[in-house]
Amino acid sequence: MSQPVITSARFFVGRTGDGLISFGSGQPDLPPPRAVFDILPHYSAFKYGLTQGQENLREALSKQYPHASPEQFVITNGASEALDLSLRVLARFHGAKRCLIPRPYYYSYPFNVEFAPMGVEYYDLKDGKIDLDHFLEQMKKADVVLINSPSNPTGAVQDIPVLKEIERLTQEKNLWVISDEVYKDLIYDRDNYLIQGERVITINSFSKTYAMCGYRVGYLYGRQSDFIDMVVEMKNHTSMNTNILGQEMAYTATCVPMDEINKQVAVWRERRDTIYDGMKALGLDLWKPEGAFYVFPKMKDSTRVVNELYYKHNMITYDGAWFGAPDRVRFSYALEVSKILEGLERLEGYLKKNPGVVSG
Repeated sequence: MSQPVITSARFFVGRTGDGLISFGSGQPDLPPPRAVFDILPHYSAFKYGLTQGQENLREALSKQYPHASPEQFVITNGASEALDLSLRVLARFHGAKRCLIPRPYYYSYPFNVEFAPMGVEYYDLKDGKIDLDHFLEQMKKADVVLINSPSNPTGAVQDIPVLKEIERLTQEKNLWVISDEVYKDLIYDRDNYLIQGERVITINSFSKTYAMCGYRVGYLYGRQSDFIDMVVEMKNHTSMNTNILGQEMAYTATCVPMDEINKQVAVWRERRDTIYDGMKALGLDLWKPEGAFYVFPKMKDSTRVVNELYYKHNMITYDGAWFGAPDRVRFSYALEVSKILEGLERLEGYLKKNPGVVSG
């Protein structure tokens, strides 16, 4: 029986196996802070929570953003629900028709935009970075623009002067901005820059910074009360409250000193250097990530590469075509260094047998 062609990331999500090395899912292998688990023996709530999110968590988050208040936050089922709700409210209640997203993009973006429903427009990144002239030209076609920095799949962190100019011009044009910042604490060279404005919606999550993917706790932050009200109303008719135990664990995570998070960033940096240097030694063309935990090397016929690496070398990688870049393959380095090194050895063996997949 022939093996099925892998055409979607859903084939890999949650997949495990003996000897399998996964460079696939963006799922931290580091544990959440110990304090997150310490509440479990004493936690006893079991009834519905507030649709907008528990007050203590929203209060804690408001202290992380300048001049913010708890009423400006909605706690969601991961960043995915925050993005989905934001797009649908903008489309249905604010008249947004078209959304501008980066390319390469996180693979769910086009689906989320079309489900809203809105039309999709693209601005093409250059070596992972925003080309401001191209962006401004494409911006004329949109009511909403989406920024993802640090980026999945590129690992790029957008330059602060560029973000400030986008911030200024979108306010001048009265456009909505959705700023996806789920990797904002995983930056290797500088602090995150927070895009601000009356029509800016910031999306974040506890999945990456605190390694709490499975708890599905994310949030959105926006300054316009009518936007927040409609998000809460829509959420009340779809998912209702986000898991209240997960929210209490997330609240506990906000009390963890940043020193603990910075220790984890040092681990990510070591892994970044290991996989980047290893891939450069194999002759692959890629840029060095500045944040998140992905590398995105050029490889011809990416669908073929992903299938052969899985079926013949027991490795999970993600097809760049899923991200709008069919000449690249995404590798997550959310796994320990010893597995990264073993994976690089398997990749070297594959490239020796298939030298033609390396893009010159």
